Amino acid sequence: MSTTAASSIAAANTALVKDPKLQLKSFNGFRKNASYSSTYSLLLDTRIHPFSSISSSTSPAVIRAVSTPAKQETAVQTKRSKVEIFKEQSNFIRYPLNEELLTDTPNINEAATQLIKFHGSYQQYDRDERGGRTYSFMLRTKNPCGKVSNQLYLAMDTLADDFGIKTLRLTTRQTFQLHGVVKKDLKTVMSTIIKNMGSTLGACGDLNRNVLAPAAPIVRKDYLFAQETADNIAALLTPQSGFYYDMWVDGEQFMTAEPPEVVKARNDNSHGTNFPDSAEPIYGTQFLPRKFKVAVTVPTDNSVDLLTNDIGVVVVSDENGEPQGFNLYVGGGMGRTHRMETTFPRLAEPLGYVPKEDILYAVKAIVVTQRENGRRDDRRYSRMKYLIDSWGIDKFRSVVEGYYGKKFESPKQLPEWEFKSYLGWHEQGDGRLFCGVHVDNGRVKGEMKKTLREIIEKYNLNVRITPNQNIVLCDIRSSWKRPITVALAQSGLLPPTYVDPLNLTAMACPAFPLCPLAITEAERGIPDFLKRIRVVFEKVGLPYNESIVVRVTGCPNGCARPYMAELGLVGDGPNSYQIWLGGTPAQTSLARTFMNKVKKDDLEKVFEPLFHTWKSMRKSKESFGDFTNRVGFEKLQEIVDKWEGIPKSSSRYYLKLFTDAETFEAVDALARVQNKTAHQLAMEVIRNFAASQQNGKSQ
Repeated sequence: MSTTAASSIAAANTALVKDPKLQLKSFNGFRKNASYSSTYSLLLDTRIHPFSSISSSTSPAVIRAVSTPAKQETAVQTKRSKVEIFKEQSNFIRYPLNEELLTDTPNINEAATQLIKFHGSYQQYDRDERGGRTYSFMLRTKNPCGKVSNQLYLAMDTLADDFGIKTLRLTTRQTFQLHGVVKKDLKTVMSTIIKNMGSTLGACGDLNRNVLAPAAPIVRKDYLFAQETADNIAALLTPQSGFYYDMWVDGEQFMTAEPPEVVKARNDNSHGTNFPDSAEPIYGTQFLPRKFKVAVTVPTDNSVDLLTNDIGVVVVSDENGEPQGFNLYVGGGMGRTHRMETTFPRLAEPLGYVPKEDILYAVKAIVVTQRENGRRDDRRYSRMKYLIDSWGIDKFRSVVEGYYGKKFESPKQLPEWEFKSYLGWHEQGDGRLFCGVHVDNGRVKGEMKKTLREIIEKYNLNVRITPNQNIVLCDIRSSWKRPITVALAQSGLLPPTYVDPLNLTAMACPAFPLCPLAITEAERGIPDFLKRIRVVFEKVGLPYNESIVVRVTGCPNGCARPYMAELGLVGDGPNSYQIWLGGTPAQTSLARTFMNKVKKDDLEKVFEPLFHTWKSMRKSKESFGDFTNRVGFEKLQEIVDKWEGIPKSSSRYYLKLFTDAETFEAVDALARVQNKTAHQLAMEVIRNFAASQQNGKSQ
């Protein structure tokens, strides 16, 4: 390319960046011009990387994009996935979505379907229907730390009734999902969320997703600092080009003022991290190769499943409790593809330690390393975990240090991790209380939804969503505890002591009927799975207070993090599941595939020998996950294969709630009529009695 031509493109490029209206006008002009595909693509590609090289040969220009490894010297442009082309030609995630939203059709085209993800939405259709397709959209909010203001909660509750399917779903990334919004209502719903202190920007798409942090509103220096850091990382990695507000509120800006340290870190280009003069200084035109996840927490608190994230950030404090810096972990991720051993779940590993004032620069350096080197040809391998697996942690650390401008210190030693649910009542540390409420599968609906709204509205409470799909009511005065407890119980939201222990840690993805990737049931199937597991527990003689971490997904993408479960069920065919074993209660061990293609109706044939062997051979207080890892899968498979039923010496009536077999038989018969276990029926009777007693005393 001649110097004159290159200068002209550079000038046009700068003009487009500085004037959003000119961007769209010029884009549409190029699109209508016959030479659009080559000219505009070249203009965009020159912006992909500040150090892009352009061939001067007579063959078509060769652009070295961010996904092309520097070591590859070739005259052929690196293959890119279709989504990369959509992003490149979108005028920063605007076109053709802006045009598709104006059509009368109930759906949008393929390119727009990919682009709307960056706006926090997925196009879906009801897979239970036969014949034609009824299209709708799922919207996902972005709530760093799971924080939801009173105003936003009430707005989301109303939107679910007026424009959705009258339910809200709490996700494993501390956000809301609103299902069933039709295309003509998208702008109304989106603008309402924005105007009520919410956002869906970046909740989906190839960029940083919602940043996790402990949901507990504990007034303690390390917790407050972790949550502040999560907010700052979320702000740092939020898109800057304005496409979101252009689309949904006609360009009006609703963003709050950012901390100066965030603005400074974003604009810093002292180590070649930024695209100069770009509307997206960190992301450029291509954004990231795939989604990117960050979690921040404090030592011991693994409520965020830290090691499943691309970046895990842990506050390190001195002996006086003053935060000093952060340990960083990199390379976690859950997604995989069935029968492709080159795809796999992976745990994050230690990268190093940084002082607290450097955290934004270190995070930015990691993101840029993935941006520059993550694969863009095959989206199955585009997550950062594959880059680290390919390079090794030492090479990855060296490249990140080049963008960071410093060497990482060695990670600081930390205590053991534990899972914390924050269910039930707790002191905040400022004289007020918070209450963690268990929500089965995160699905807020019916009487529960009505009661939560009444409580949140009456007491003007802010809330937080947990990474385990539960909700935390914050800033509660002690005098409100009793009436709130009674109101929750009457709607079925019981204190954790009255909930089956299996349910307290179980999670499932939505799967059918709306997820296009689902192979089999998950959310709709897990209630029955948990009942069946409880029945097997009873049959083999495990006590009612015994529990394991169960997670179910309808496909291998791992949205409910099944690969960290003690017992993971991953859909691999119609009514068929892979069984994964070996995760631990603290969420620090990766599960492994134990069996494939187990039919739903045959699960007890696997559960019974496994749970009976665990009860018989476990060490003192040994968890199921630790037990399966100690015994080994080969031995466990042999036990399952040779299983002939529970030995006659085993007690059938190991139920502490009952004193004799006759009582058990009577309750069991009644429970079966109601499709319940004897334990579940007995617990319901006790819960109802306790609730009526509480209600009587309060009147």
